[in-house]
Amino acid sequence: MPVEIDLLDAGVAGLGESPLWDHRSARLWWVDSAAGRLCSSDAEGREQAEWTLDQPIGSIGLAADGLIVALADGFYRFHFETGDVDPIVRPAMAAETRLNDGKADRTGRFLAASMRTGDAAGTGALFRLDADGTAEQIERGIGIGNALCFSPDGDTLYFADSLDGMLRRYDYDQASGRIGPRHDLVDCRDHGSGADGATVDAEGRIWVALVLAQAVGCYAPDGTLLRSIPVPLPYPSCPAFGGPNLETLYLTSIANSGHRLVADHPDAGRITAIRGLGVPGIAEGIYR
Repeated sequence: MPVEIDLLDAGVAGLGESPLWDHRSARLWWVDSAAGRLCSSDAEGREQAEWTLDQPIGSIGLAADGLIVALADGFYRFHFETGDVDPIVRPAMAAETRLNDGKADRTGRFLAASMRTGDAAGTGALFRLDADGTAEQIERGIGIGNALCFSPDGDTLYFADSLDGMLRRYDYDQASGRIGPRHDLVDCRDHGSGADGATVDAEGRIWVALVLAQAVGCYAPDGTLLRSIPVPLPYPSCPAFGGPNLETLYLTSIANSGHRLVADHPDAGRITAIRGLGVPGIAEGIYR
């Protein structure tokens, strides 16, 4: 079956990030990160709704009673019935950093990485939010934390620092939430880009937004590049499987990151939908 690539009807984001399919309600969520906009639609990008929060949004995840939101300064719960945002915890972060990419693991925790907002290199970190509402730093020395996702069995964490271009692999202890030593898996610079957001499919392959190469790359668990799919919009930022049977790969994009990435394409910032990949995704974990 040939790959079909379309643009959703969904509105443009300046810094589109963190697409998330809620299999419970058949809704697609994503954020306009710098603007603090939280957006939702049906599978085709229609029936849209949005909320504006009071901080930049790094990432979102499913929660047992709504969404978990990594705002700039900490973790919050978002209740979509009311639009209320309740703080959970503000982790101890270095100055001039904010929370960025995040994902729920397979057992009910939520992990999010921070990124630098100033000039100091390596001041970001990776944090794990546990079910009791406490947060622990589990990795450090990060410039821009991205590409956070888990293998289907939950025993492997994939993660990247977009500034060094390396997609990493860590053993992940699901009982404790601890990570093992870092193993470098893919140098995405060999494929024209650093790694931005990432997700996995049901067969364990890793799909990575190659933000500077205008493509999404599919990698085997051993790091082999299996395919690279060019996409119609500049600066693709983060992929997620969703839609009926989890067979659509949604890909956010960037119109203006507020820093170096500024696109002049008329559709920059919209969401690309890729169908016909021949493999579904898996349902995202739920923070409990």
